[in-house]
Amino acid sequence: GEVSPYGRTLGVTYPALAPADAVAAAKAAGRSWRRATPDERAGVAAEILARLNAASFEMAHAVHHTTGQPFVMAFQAGGPNAQDRGLEAVAYAWAEQKRHPAAARWEKPARKGEPTVLEKTFTPLGAGVSLLVACNTFPTWNGYPGLFASLVTGNPVIVKPHPGAVLPLAISVGLAREVLAEAGFDPDVVLLAAEEAGGRSAAELAVHPDVRIVDFTGSSEFGTWLERNALQAAVYTEKAGLNTVVLDSTDDYKGLLRNLSFSLSLYSGQMCTTPQNLYVPREGLATDQGVKTPAEFGADLGAALDKLLGDPERAAGTLGALVGAPVVERVERAAKLGGTSWGGQALVHPSSEAAVQRSPLVTLLDADADAETYRSEWFGPISFVVATDSTDHSLALFRETVGEHGALTATVHSTSEDVLERAREAALEAGVHLAENFTGSVFVNQSAAFSDFHGSAANPAASATLTDPAFVTGRFHTLQSRRPARPVRGA
Repeated sequence: GEVSPYGRTLGVTYPALAPADAVAAAKAAGRSWRRATPDERAGVAAEILARLNAASFEMAHAVHHTTGQPFVMAFQAGGPNAQDRGLEAVAYAWAEQKRHPAAARWEKPARKGEPTVLEKTFTPLGAGVSLLVACNTFPTWNGYPGLFASLVTGNPVIVKPHPGAVLPLAISVGLAREVLAEAGFDPDVVLLAAEEAGGRSAAELAVHPDVRIVDFTGSSEFGTWLERNALQAAVYTEKAGLNTVVLDSTDDYKGLLRNLSFSLSLYSGQMCTTPQNLYVPREGLATDQGVKTPAEFGADLGAALDKLLGDPERAAGTLGALVGAPVVERVERAAKLGGTSWGGQALVHPSSEAAVQRSPLVTLLDADADAETYRSEWFGPISFVVATDSTDHSLALFRETVGEHGALTATVHSTSEDVLERAREAALEAGVHLAENFTGSVFVNQSAAFSDFHGSAANPAASATLTDPAFVTGRFHTLQSRRPARPVRGA
């Protein structure tokens, strides 16, 4: 069962559902759901979201005690922000199905006599059973887009939560089934397929012939396996990569340090958008406080982290707790890399002795000597200040590493429009979204529904973007029916 990162055993049990039974039940329920119109399906989805919104505080506690997110973050990201992402998917799915008219009258002039007239109807048809494989850290924020995109396009959905974070999605599935039943649909249009740690139902479900859509958030290893093996399905993945910051120059060094230290600390770096590789030229980063060498920048960043996390209450509200043993082990392994480093201290949570907290670990590396280290992903509160030959070298490494390994985010700091333009070009070539000169209260970790894209199918870290038309159009097909508007003479 689930154990809170804050020490509490949740004591919640969930019904077992064999993969074959789940697919059969979803397929049967999907027949009536498929016959509903896009308007009807969008209406049901909107009502589900409204009820999720009303349950936001319950959801906040569920997310807090399964993911380790700080409570305020669990409320925001697990509740309203996740619901926004779900609503965004509803809007895209509805709009793409409505792009083509539902009916049309077609006429072809004849050389003699009456024209040929046909009446045509066009019906969006769901692709089939949809599988949602959710992650431990953001089960609702990353899960709702696929759930609602599939529902509105006419597909039944099997929700397979991470064994460590079942409760948030169990609550979501329960509310969805309640709304479906009230609307006259089979509640099995949405099913929960929970399992204990170590189970393999996700892999079994993903390659089932009747599963035609797979949404996945999690490790690069399993995401790549899905892309290579679930060949009967449209697979939408969000994995991980080497989120990068290119540091050339700044006219607000204090703001840069404040912004970056928060980005590294938020939820203990357990976000797919947290920066990892911070490229600084060996000759230094030009700032309004003088030129800062990579070592000086690392020391200043370490001091900014100490200031941010110096108060235990503030630290708890920023860091939350490490979600599990693999993250703790990774931090311990990173601490043994050697060389100059800052941070990485064990902190004491003011209200939970069981919560494991670490301040972000920042380690100084060399672009040439330590390539193997920073070219690997280190999920958690771990980042590297990488000394490069120049800003051009930094941009080349950015383009190369993201192109090869992927990234969800990238940042550049420069007072030069020429450097910013070259960074934009590098980001386009690497296929990653770019943030420029973030020194205020907006952070690269964050993305807003209806305004920002999250993820990019243009690099290996993801095969989908939240949310764009491509995220929904592969979930349905438009079929037409034609018949004569009147009898054709001579037939």
